[in-house]
Amino acid sequence: MGCFKSYVICAFALLVPILADQPKIVCNYETKAHLREGQGKFEVSDLDPALDICTHLQYGYAAINDNTLKLVPLNEQYDVIKDNYRKITDLKSRHPKLKTLLSVGGNEDTTGEGNEKNLKYRELLESSTKRIAFANSAYTLVKSFGFDGIDLAWEFPENKPKKVHSTIGKLWKSFKKTFTGDSILDEKAAEHKDQFVALVRELKNAFKADNFQVSLTVLPNVNSSLFYDPRNLAPNLDFVTIQCFDYYTPQRTPEIADYPAPLYELIDRRPDENCDAQVKFWMQNGFPGSKILLGIPTYGRTWHLTSDAKVDSVPPEGLDGPGEAGPFTKESGILSYPEICMKVGNPHAAKSKPPSPTDFKIIPDATKKRGVYAYRLPTDNQQGIWIGYESPETASIKAEYVKAKGLGGVALDDLTLDDFKGVCGYNRYAILQSVRTTLQ
Repeated sequence: MGCFKSYVICAFALLVPILADQPKIVCNYETKAHLREGQGKFEVSDLDPALDICTHLQYGYAAINDNTLKLVPLNEQYDVIKDNYRKITDLKSRHPKLKTLLSVGGNEDTTGEGNEKNLKYRELLESSTKRIAFANSAYTLVKSFGFDGIDLAWEFPENKPKKVHSTIGKLWKSFKKTFTGDSILDEKAAEHKDQFVALVRELKNAFKADNFQVSLTVLPNVNSSLFYDPRNLAPNLDFVTIQCFDYYTPQRTPEIADYPAPLYELIDRRPDENCDAQVKFWMQNGFPGSKILLGIPTYGRTWHLTSDAKVDSVPPEGLDGPGEAGPFTKESGILSYPEICMKVGNPHAAKSKPPSPTDFKIIPDATKKRGVYAYRLPTDNQQGIWIGYESPETASIKAEYVKAKGLGGVALDDLTLDDFKGVCGYNRYAILQSVRTTLQ
């Protein structure tokens, strides 16, 4: 009866849940991009076109102080003295719906090697006094500079990378594993899992009065089953981003090139090395799908092809470490999306010349499972290279997956590696634009 008396009010009431369920588009911003030169240099002013699309901007990264274990700026000179924190949070005056989060860790606050790498992230968890001090320091930093919350890109130990074995080596590995079992990443993993739940709860309590957000980023190659308790984390997390990429990189697996960000399980891979398996783990263990964001990279991983590399096998084998550095990022083994499209060619641009033997061969993803790759065989005049990468088309496939599964949205890693200047012939931020169009 009430809806007949007040049709407008009832219609609005029905609309509110729909508005509340709009997908999140979380955009990571790695500040080290300001150190690049030429077209790769990324300034704060380059963010504006993206922020009409992004619902959240995550500032990467803050750090944990080695001695006090409190949250501190990673680069105080740039973040605080040059006032970059404030420049970022001031963007909300032009983009009032934007939320800005300060992300901690992200494999940028690195110390130590092997299982000792970033031991401080686990030491902090083991003391309730240190956890509370960390939560209070996080509140102070977030509050002081006008952020809306914190993202925990926590640096737990990574799974060991896949190794290349001969047939005899594979048999020996299987035999040895029967007696020794898998290698232990963290002897206190069960305790750290519970303690991380406590840290998230303590952070949320510290933030409650100001309604600040707490999110989690599951970094690549971190075993969620070891370190995260989805059901008990859920009440105190606003969302979790699953960075389901970089299972294979030229640094982790220099002799094996592979798809760095597959959506579904592929043959002869570990069953958890794909987005779908990671999403299923979190949902099956009690975390709401509406709070899960799918991480999408904006770059590719590259390997150097030698003259005897087997390109016709998938994944190719017999490679020799990372490909040469790109002109913008200047880091071997990785290329930003604009660096990739400048190398392999823009499929949307008119062809001005016939293909050459030295051109890249692009292998599209007809399966919608693995991603796209391109390669160029070595010649007397130039090096061979194999590139597995994300494109606007494959990013759109992942956005369709997000819609089909009822997930909370996507998170791009990161804006500075997307085509923020529009050099590929698309609009600026080609991958971000593609994701937004698909999610609408």
